[in-house]
Amino acid sequence: MNQIITARELRASLPDVVARVRRGARFTVNYRSRPAFQITPMETTSPATGALESDSLYHAPAVGRSKDGRQAADHDAVLYRV
Repeated sequence: MNQIITARELRASLPDVVARVRRGARFTVNYRSRPAFQITPMETTSPATGALESDSLYHAPAVGRSKDGRQAADHDAVLYRV
């Protein structure tokens, strides 16, 4: 169900709007009598983390500052072969 509210109404009742969106409500917000944006619930699907968990760079310790004077782009070229 899509409800139309003004920006002023949104500012005045934000906690209520958030609670209603979490329960599935959708809102179109008008600003100066024109539709400006929509507020919709987030998708509840969880992101896949398998690929990240198996990546060795994900578990690598922090290396700190470069002592050889190279820039971050130089390190990226070595790490990611770009």
